[in-house]
Amino acid sequence: MPRHNDDLADEAQNAVGATGCAPAASQHHTLKYHLLGPSLTKSGQDGVDQKRVSEIIYNASKGSKYFNNEEHKDKSLTIKINRILAKKRELQRIEAQGGLKNEMKRADDYIAEFEYGRDLSQVVVHVDCDAFYAAVEELDRPELKEVPFAVGVGVLTTCNYIARKYGCRSGMAGFVADKLCPELIHLPLNFEKYTAKAKEVRAVLEQYDPRFESASIDEAYLNITQYCQDHDMDPEEAVAQMRAQVFEHAKITISAGIAANAKLAKICSNKNKPNGQYRLPSERTSILIFMRDLPTRKVNGIGRVFERELDAIGIKTCGDIYEQRHYLSRLFGDKAFEFLMSVYLGLGRTDVRPVEEYERKSVGTESTFHDISDPKELRDKLRWTAEELEKDLKRTEFKGRTLVLKLKLHTYEVFSRQVQPPKAVYTADDLYHFSLPMLQKVEKEMPGMKLRLMGLRCTHLVNMKKGDVDFFGRARQPSRDSAETAQGSVLPKVEVDDDGWQKWPDEEFEDQARQEQQEEMEELETLSQTHQSKTTKKERPPIEQWNCPICAAPQTADERTFNEHIDGCLSRQTIKEIVSTTNERDEQPERKVLSLMPANSAKRKRGRPPGGSNGELGQAVRKRAFFA
Repeated sequence: MPRHNDDLADEAQNAVGATGCAPAASQHHTLKYHLLGPSLTKSGQDGVDQKRVSEIIYNASKGSKYFNNEEHKDKSLTIKINRILAKKRELQRIEAQGGLKNEMKRADDYIAEFEYGRDLSQVVVHVDCDAFYAAVEELDRPELKEVPFAVGVGVLTTCNYIARKYGCRSGMAGFVADKLCPELIHLPLNFEKYTAKAKEVRAVLEQYDPRFESASIDEAYLNITQYCQDHDMDPEEAVAQMRAQVFEHAKITISAGIAANAKLAKICSNKNKPNGQYRLPSERTSILIFMRDLPTRKVNGIGRVFERELDAIGIKTCGDIYEQRHYLSRLFGDKAFEFLMSVYLGLGRTDVRPVEEYERKSVGTESTFHDISDPKELRDKLRWTAEELEKDLKRTEFKGRTLVLKLKLHTYEVFSRQVQPPKAVYTADDLYHFSLPMLQKVEKEMPGMKLRLMGLRCTHLVNMKKGDVDFFGRARQPSRDSAETAQGSVLPKVEVDDDGWQKWPDEEFEDQARQEQQEEMEELETLSQTHQSKTTKKERPPIEQWNCPICAAPQTADERTFNEHIDGCLSRQTIKEIVSTTNERDEQPERKVLSLMPANSAKRKRGRPPGGSNGELGQAVRKRAFFA
């Protein structure tokens, strides 16, 4: 009988002991669950034997730097969880003696205040293109509909639904996916093609909400309240019409969730994938019932780490949050308390607006490179990073009061240092001047360290249009409310921004979950590259290449072989011929790639889209703004 993620999560949690560190054998139960990856809940995974998948991933990556780093992180998390459990036992002891009454009242008052602000008047829709990159590729190559294939060579960015039945999914190392599905065909990313198709989808979406909000290249939020009123349409009817229009216009399918707010709409869009829709009635009772049995991992903003922490104290579903409400702020802090209360109640924002209208919180850049230990090279890299950040700050017209230095060791350990310069900074000279002492301090702490990533980021931004002084020339000060929140002295009440929109505590947790997934993708990319270099029998010298006019893939600059390749591209029998040879593979089969993409991960800038169809893989796995 197939083992699903719930079984593995229970097995992993049961392995956590009451001591500061779990035994090695038990520890690897939790590690195996962790290695299943950030996209475990993706649609198309029903019926997959996840225990088998976890064993294959575990054995394929064992012994690598990536594996060792994941093992270290998992052990650290186990120790942290044991501290949380010890703290909870202490709180339970205090409660048994008649304590925690203030915490209970505080939680109930907060719930009542949240309920008072519940808005059921809006119709918010979350749309998600079904296996978007794969769907776009199938339009050019219909034969792919009948075979398992993925987009992405080193790391999969998406798979078609046939491949998902084998356990393949986005965010998985390519060579691991090949072990799960030896017949898997890999296609390189082509963002030019995907962006062009996305524009076709946009032409339809903006008819229903001209101010729709991008979430990524394949998903968006819409508020169709006004559209339904203007056209006297039921929301389900309007969304069904919109989905049909998208298919007619762009020839791809989308799934949609319809609910009273953005949080619920996103959860609902995954209920009837692919090519379906689900509407959650805008009624308080229906919403509470819906959330009661919903696994916490289904909520955007609860990643693998937070899921395991919650599971450890007995919160497996969103309904479990209520019984532990008086412990939450003590165990996880006030922000997590607010977020979890909104999750339990099924509350979320109803405002939908273009991404550019949201307040920017940071500007940063980072790059990955081969291991560097030479002090001069590190300083040259820091200077280059400062110059790149200056370009971004000038482009976005911001400067920062806080400067953060991010470093990743060759062992994959990531850490950061930050400083607050005496003035807001944006020039390369200032950025380098204030970040260099941080680098020097780290060098003293870890003599001979080897770095493989360096990044600089400015936070606490000041808009250069407004400046950082007021009308009287005084430095602008944070508001009293924000100061109180920073001190943690009071639980902030429901807030509104400058435009009157209600603020929700979701954003920080969603950003953290995205960051967790992004770092996972970067590490998996390196793991794939390392594995690929080990299995390559012979290093080939660089050769001149010509781009194929059919598939745009680079080919050897030889007229005869180039013409043969073009003939192959024009023949629809190519895929069938490739698939028919899979049974003749040896024990370590070579991956089938319909067209190759140059591997180059020397430079990666967060927040910048790849330059074209042959963009760097590290950039490609990071989703760009929807319909940019």
